[in-house]
Amino acid sequence: MGFALLKITTPVVQPIRTASGLYFSTNEMTVNKKSRTIAEQIALLKTRGMLVKDEQKAAFYLNHISYFRLKSYWWDMQADRVNHIFAPNSYFENVIARYNFDRQLRLILFDAIELIEIALRTKLIYHLSQAYGGLWYLDDSLVINKSKHQESLADLQHEFARTGESFVKEFRKKHPNSNPDVWLIFEVASFSTLSKIYNNLKPQLPQKSLITHEFGLNSINDLSSWLAAISYLRNVIAHHSRVFGRDILKRPVLPRSPRSQWLQYEITPVQEKKPFVVISTMVYLCNAINPNNEIKNKLLALFNSNPEIPIYKMGFFNNWQRELLWK
Repeated sequence: MGFALLKITTPVVQPIRTASGLYFSTNEMTVNKKSRTIAEQIALLKTRGMLVKDEQKAAFYLNHISYFRLKSYWWDMQADRVNHIFAPNSYFENVIARYNFDRQLRLILFDAIELIEIALRTKLIYHLSQAYGGLWYLDDSLVINKSKHQESLADLQHEFARTGESFVKEFRKKHPNSNPDVWLIFEVASFSTLSKIYNNLKPQLPQKSLITHEFGLNSINDLSSWLAAISYLRNVIAHHSRVFGRDILKRPVLPRSPRSQWLQYEITPVQEKKPFVVISTMVYLCNAINPNNEIKNKLLALFNSNPEIPIYKMGFFNNWQRELLWK
C-alpha cells in the first residue's frame, strides 16, 4: 500500500501516521540534511580523505548515479565509519569500478535466474498437468498448507489480471468466466509465486520429487530453500540493488547429498551470509538444466577481467577456485 506525500508548512509536534503505517513529523529534532551540489559532494569526499583523480569525470558520474547509491560501494573503504574518514589510497575511481563490476555481475546473474525460472515454470506445468490436468493449480488436495495455497492463487490471479500480454487478453475475451489453464496463468507468474507453489506441494507427490531430481538434487527441502534464496536475490537484482558485498538475508541450505558436483571445501559462516553460496547454487542448477550453459564462464571472465575488485567481499575465498563446481 502506498502513502501520500505530505506537504508540511508549519512545525508539527505530534507524528502523523499515513495509510502505510509510516510516521512523519517535522520539529526542531529533525535529522534531515541539506541538499548538496555535485561540486559540494566531491569537496566533502575529499575532506574525508577520498582521492579523486579526475574531478570532471567524478562530476559526470555523480550527475547520473546518486551520491547515496554510490555510498554503498565505498562504505567499507572508511577507516572511521563514525566520522566517515576514508582509509589511505581510497580512490573515487575504485568506487566507480566496483559499481560497474556490480552492474555487469547483476546482468549475468539475471541471465542465470531466467534459465532457472523458465525451467521451473516448465516443469511445474508439464509434470503436474500430465498427472492432474490443466487446472491442477486450483486443487488444494495437492498442497500442504491450504491457507498458503489461497495466497498463491490470489497472487496468480493478480499477476494474470495486470499483465498486458496478448494471449491473456484473447483468453479473457473468449472465456470471460473461466479459469485459465496452468500453461497460461503460469506464463505470467513471478519467480516468487512459482517458488512458493513448488514449496507448498505435498512432499509425497511423485511429480515434486521428479522436478527435484531434474534440477540435480535429491532433497525437495534443498530445492525449496535454493529457490527461495534465488527469489530473494532476483528481487534485489530486479530493483537494481547492490550484490557486491551484500549480506544475503535469505540463505540457501547446504545440501548433504547432491546428485552432481557441489562444493567440497567447508563453507565458513562469513561465506554463508555472502552471495558466494547462492551464486554457487545458481551455477549448479544451470548446469543441471543445460550442461552447456555459459553462466559460470561469464562469471569467471568477469572476475578475471576485474582483478582489482575484492571479490572476497562476496564470499569468494577459502579455496573457491579449486572447487570443481567453479573449474
